[in-house]
Amino acid sequence: LETERLLLREFVEEDIDDLLEVLGDPDAMRYYPHPFSREEVAGWIDWGRRSYAENGFGLWALVLKESTEVIGDCGLIVQDVEGERLVEVGYHLKRSHWHRGLATEAARASCNHAFQILPVDFVIALVRPENQPSAAVAERVGMQVWKSVDRKGMLHFVYRVGREEF
Repeated sequence: LETERLLLREFVEEDIDDLLEVLGDPDAMRYYPHPFSREEVAGWIDWGRRSYAENGFGLWALVLKESTEVIGDCGLIVQDVEGERLVEVGYHLKRSHWHRGLATEAARASCNHAFQILPVDFVIALVRPENQPSAAVAERVGMQVWKSVDRKGMLHFVYRVGREEF
């Protein structure tokens, strides 16, 4: 996928160190149980790559066009939510690129892609209630809280936007 400022492409093994700057950052990952180790980032990339093979989509490396720097990830992933397989848009961004609208730009492109290629009526985002920055991205792409769920012992809001509202 391509936007005005970003290229979203499939992960390659060489993305580990760039993605570790995001997923290993304690501040960027404060709403996760813990920052990721290098091995966990490698597993995250493998998970994304398995999703490409199984679903035809997954989380993608988020590349800044002007510099070709990998600044995070964004894309679509299948999540089990209370026994239902739903398509989620997920996004993580290096702190040095926060507050520039890049996560919103990437999430919007990912949702648009979902509605173009998938037979889904809506796309979700799983967001911890205290994660205001992530909630703001979801809201800027037109999502609203649909319900709340417990995931791994943590409350999450399930944001959702329907095909017809997007």
